[in-house]
Amino acid sequence: KKKKKHHDVWKKGGCDWTWAGPACTHTCDGLLITDIHTHTHTHTHTYICCLKCNQWSYTHITAASSRLKPRVTLSRSTKKLINEALMNNDFLKRLEAQHLREMVDCMYERVYAAEQLVIQEGEPGNFLYVLADGLLEVIQNAKLLGQMRPGTAFGELAILYNCRRTATVKAVTQSVIWALDRQTFQSIMMRSTQARQEEYFSFLRSVSLLKNLPEEKLAKIVDCLDVDYFDKGDYIIREGEEGNTFFIIAKGEVSVTQTLEGFADPQEIKTLGVGDYFGEKALISEDVRSANIIANENDTQCLVVDRDNFNQMVGTYEELQAYLQEYVEQLSLCDKRRNAAHVIYNHPAAVEERRLREKLSHLRIDAPFQHLQIIATLGMGGFGRVELVKFRDEDMTFALKCIKKKHIVDTRQQEHIYSEKDILQQSNCRFIIRLYRTYRDAKFVYMLLEVCLGGELWSVLRDMSFFEESTARFCIGCVLEAFDYLHGKGIVYRDLKPENLLLDAEGYVKMADFGFAKKIGLGKKTWTFCGTPEYVAPEVIMNKGHDFGADCWSLGILVFELLTGSPPFTGSDPIKIYTMVLHGIEKVDIPKRISKHPENLIRRLCKWFQGFNWEGLRQRKLDSPLRREVGVCFRPL
Repeated sequence: KKKKKHHDVWKKGGCDWTWAGPACTHTCDGLLITDIHTHTHTHTHTYICCLKCNQWSYTHITAASSRLKPRVTLSRSTKKLINEALMNNDFLKRLEAQHLREMVDCMYERVYAAEQLVIQEGEPGNFLYVLADGLLEVIQNAKLLGQMRPGTAFGELAILYNCRRTATVKAVTQSVIWALDRQTFQSIMMRSTQARQEEYFSFLRSVSLLKNLPEEKLAKIVDCLDVDYFDKGDYIIREGEEGNTFFIIAKGEVSVTQTLEGFADPQEIKTLGVGDYFGEKALISEDVRSANIIANENDTQCLVVDRDNFNQMVGTYEELQAYLQEYVEQLSLCDKRRNAAHVIYNHPAAVEERRLREKLSHLRIDAPFQHLQIIATLGMGGFGRVELVKFRDEDMTFALKCIKKKHIVDTRQQEHIYSEKDILQQSNCRFIIRLYRTYRDAKFVYMLLEVCLGGELWSVLRDMSFFEESTARFCIGCVLEAFDYLHGKGIVYRDLKPENLLLDAEGYVKMADFGFAKKIGLGKKTWTFCGTPEYVAPEVIMNKGHDFGADCWSLGILVFELLTGSPPFTGSDPIKIYTMVLHGIEKVDIPKRISKHPENLIRRLCKWFQGFNWEGLRQRKLDSPLRREVGVCFRPL
């Protein structure tokens, strides 16, 4: 492709899979998996000509013995076989029918000869497979686990995220397999979900009851909505029945009939069309329907939300009405708040911030890397290590996180590292670990962090087996303060777990490890699959787009783990954990030792904190139940 002078060959963040330049080849992993470019390549002097090969063409050319075939129109019998295989899979059957149809349409055929490997244990996976013809055997650690016959779906974990295969799958006979790659699956989920949400959002703007709501409230209502379909003559609601659902007509027309005095049969009193709604009383309390609603047309569609979901996601109907009034009043308060700077200046948090800045001004935080002295090693892992350090001739200690550059590249964490650095440097919260500065050399990237000498919350939990409610409440209070700060800035954290919560010298919990954190803004969603299996929210697993609600889900999981010693969803196989998550927290047996209040919090994030001293927590005046003695020679900042 011809590119003009000063024209970008590819841009950072794109997925074009293009590489090639004058007299050289720009190699990238985009041929093998979908690769996000990490920088921009620009030729600045002349017109250039690039040769381009995309991922599909490369795979088609190199498929060789497996003979990857271009996508074709599937026969009815093949579609039926694939669809039944997907529906028989515990995980995949939870996808919506529209998503399954699109997945089937996008699958392509591979033919494997006898003895040929379909999947190699330990290799990265990128495909979901459905066996259409032939016989396969499953081998793990050189042991035969079993065989698979036509109509079996396998490898489903690979379409969620980049993971290594846990077993080898080999063709016993010549086998025909239909495949779907991760990028196609994620595109299907993202495109259809976004299109539907945008459609619903625009539609709700036309509903008189909701049109004046702020964008973030409407977005929450969209998340609550289901769609029900009715044919002509179907009763949507019946007079005299109890109901807890609210309906908005999205397509078609309905008749409203009611029993009137002097008439034997219900009489039609009006008709309702697109944008009209009914059943709003059900959002307030258990409603006895006062009329019949009957579909007048085939394929009448109603957007439906029940009271419980509405209250959990948006608030009660009364709160919604109050919110509208409060929202208007808040706009008039903006000017008054601008004049309150002197009050904020004397707030305890502001005083503490000035104290910290004064301390930092006396330290040479901008001193060169060579001035750092290692005192001890705090921890080690696959990423590298964490050292306890101090500056030469200073007695204040810090944590130096040393991350191997090779590990960053091997695990494709470049963007995560940049994001973590940016978010931490911009954060100013007592419940989030501070990043003071960064360094780098040929082998490592270094982060100079606030030291938390109390260690990981996970280590304390392991030693104590479980926490008493008062201790768990204190920990969760600290986490909520961090979430309140992050969410207020439009940042979703996405990696809550005891291992990422550190205890400072006073026993207060601080959030660390922001590799999965992302600034998404208010009322927006993100689509990246990330997190720890036991803590991942259902909407993340289903690739429906997620926001701050994913953090709220993980908060409930954390409460459960702190009170019992283990999370509610556990197992050695991630796909089984995800399946349990999709079954819902309602299926989990809450141990008897957990009282009703935290059980409600876990199930519905209810009022567990009634009477909790939030201001004392924010000002760090509460005595932490997790405070431990720290040596004076390791005095933190």
